[in-house]
Amino acid sequence: QVQLVESGGGLVQAGDSLRLSCAVSGRTNRNYAMGWFRQAPGKERQFVAAIAWWSTIPYYADSVKGRFTISRDFAKNTVYLQMGSLKPEDTAVYYCAAGSYVGSLPRSVGEYDYWGQGTQVTVSS
Repeated sequence: QVQLVESGGGLVQAGDSLRLSCAVSGRTNRNYAMGWFRQAPGKERQFVAAIAWWSTIPYYADSVKGRFTISRDFAKNTVYLQMGSLKPEDTAVYYCAAGSYVGSLPRSVGEYDYWGQGTQVTVSS
């Protein structure tokens, strides 16, 4: 089992920055891919970014490319999502997820095995 706990969400204004953290514990596996997803009210959960635990090469959804940065800290067992130039359309509950890396970074909800409880990000205009 892997436990994921997100933190760092909040209410910000358009153009602001925010950093989300995901604390990872349990039976972690260096072959895991770590992802961030988000879900706005009435919408499906949407891929945001992913990175392999052993790699520095990330992958981003087009909607956040150039504004968001995913990273991980081995020593702290933590994955981060640095969000910049936030827009009202970024408003959602953000989820951290862990899944197996099988040749490429997983980008769909079904490819991830473990999920955090989510943290709310609200961007006002």
